[in-house]
Amino acid sequence: MPQLGEKSLAFYERAKKVMPGGVSSNYRYYGEEETPVVERAKGGHIYDFDGKRYIDYRLGWGPIILGHAHDFVNERVTEAIQYGLSFAGTQKYEVSVAERMIDLCPGVEMVRFSNTGSEATMHAMRLARGYTGRDLILKFEGSYHGAHDSVLWSTPGLPVTPLNERNHPVPNKIGTGIPDLMSELMVMCRWNDVEMLGEILEEKGEQIAGIIIEPVLGNSMALTPHPDYFQFLRGQCDKYGIVLIYDEVKTGFRIAPGGAGEYFGVLPDLSTFAKAMGNGYPIAAIGGKKDIMMHLMPGKVFQGGTYSGNVVSTAAADATLERIQSGEVFVQLNKIGGILMDGISEILTRYDIAHHLHGTPAMFGITLSEQKPHNWRELNEMCNIELYSDIISHMIDNGVMPEDEGEPWFLCADHTEADAAESLQKFEDGVKEALK
Repeated sequence: MPQLGEKSLAFYERAKKVMPGGVSSNYRYYGEEETPVVERAKGGHIYDFDGKRYIDYRLGWGPIILGHAHDFVNERVTEAIQYGLSFAGTQKYEVSVAERMIDLCPGVEMVRFSNTGSEATMHAMRLARGYTGRDLILKFEGSYHGAHDSVLWSTPGLPVTPLNERNHPVPNKIGTGIPDLMSELMVMCRWNDVEMLGEILEEKGEQIAGIIIEPVLGNSMALTPHPDYFQFLRGQCDKYGIVLIYDEVKTGFRIAPGGAGEYFGVLPDLSTFAKAMGNGYPIAAIGGKKDIMMHLMPGKVFQGGTYSGNVVSTAAADATLERIQSGEVFVQLNKIGGILMDGISEILTRYDIAHHLHGTPAMFGITLSEQKPHNWRELNEMCNIELYSDIISHMIDNGVMPEDEGEPWFLCADHTEADAAESLQKFEDGVKEALK
């Protein structure tokens, strides 16, 4: 992460006096002189308090799909808030957003809103349990599903070594304050492993309420599954009466207009959305099959939230999804992301660095390894993470900011060919510097 200049460091010192670590999320803390601070952002760029500009490929870890401070979105919000914000009643923007989601996303027949991705996955898991009458949820190693106690097990950022034998994974919690008893409700499985999943379901399938999966590993370099993996997963869920949940907090409206259901061609029972649907405004949703969603009713499965479906967030989502429906957004994402992916591969090949690219042009990751990693364990065991971090650190020092570990590169529709050209030059400079 960036070395802070004088004004940025002074601002960070101010922040540390009133917020633990000077941040509002543990994931934002990178150290006393490297924790990012931002004064403003526009389009595909962010600026610190010293006025230094960065081409931004973090994009808030994925929410910014159109561009920072996007005029079309902000104008919709500005107009909407003149008539009120929160009513404890259904308003026009939330209905419009639900209609757009149903139009865009295959398999989504009904929608309920919440405020964060964590809320959405929490409610989706509760809905799966309420619908099936079962308690267990199957989760995959290396997946991140939010900040609630049920899912903070075997997440990215934890060491691989304490996770027991490769074929017998055990839940490992991310920190203190999470009751050990919560692990008894979670079944762990290695991601992208048909054989292991089949064995677990043969033993416990009729006890499992839901399987929650990131279709693309959003905190593990955008690793994608084997071609037949989702077909196998869908068949097993049908066989055992398990609710299949796609956690699309990162992939929704980003890897394709209709998310993973459209991209992979295999539909879940429920999906959770957030991030890109609001272009940075805080909004999330659960969408899925009508017969399951209708259990979110009084006397059945509880879901609530004072600010769920508020005017600000739904107006932003309404504008964002309208732009996505136009078809223009993904033309630009695929164009610029494709230039970057091709250029990065060409540079690494020219410098004789073994590598693999993962994901899609709007959300891609790079691993430096001879063999292609297929899951979180292999990512940590096979890849030259230190070399990659050295390359990215040089880029950040010189005004181009991808994440330096784990997270993929995120693209927005305001990134330009000039941004891509500058980024590729800084990437090659980083390779040269790292190989000295």
